[in-house]
Amino acid sequence: MASALQVILKQDVDNLGRAGELVRVKPGYARNYLLPRKLAVAATRGNLREIEHEKRLAQAQSARERSIAEGYAAQIEGLTVEIPMQAGDGDRLFGSVTSRDVADALAKRGIEVDRKKLVLNEAIKTLGEHAITVKLGHEVAASFSVIVSRA
Repeated sequence: MASALQVILKQDVDNLGRAGELVRVKPGYARNYLLPRKLAVAATRGNLREIEHEKRLAQAQSARERSIAEGYAAQIEGLTVEIPMQAGDGDRLFGSVTSRDVADALAKRGIEVDRKKLVLNEAIKTLGEHAITVKLGHEVAASFSVIVSRA
């Protein structure tokens, strides 16, 4: 029986491992599947050093992006945005306030946020104050409130 071969994964492979991991696979699997598709490279000293270097670069990049996200969070945290809407009896809105409306209101204040990153607990269909969370990535989130007023 053939012995196992060590390879370094360049991408995540289902049922095998994540990118950057050193794994043992059968030689035929490495030769016929992983290496031709550039999903892995042979585990040589040079390749191990290169993967470690790429990991350090990725960690530094992640730290920079996290600090940027924390800066945005500091701007957004505790902010209050007012959105005027038409409402009928019982303070019920004609329609609802969407994530696009909230993103536009933030843009008017000079804060650009992707509307897909806004977390609305439920559709806003009434007048009053509502809490909204923005997921800025890298496990950073900020909360602010939206006041829906009568137009």
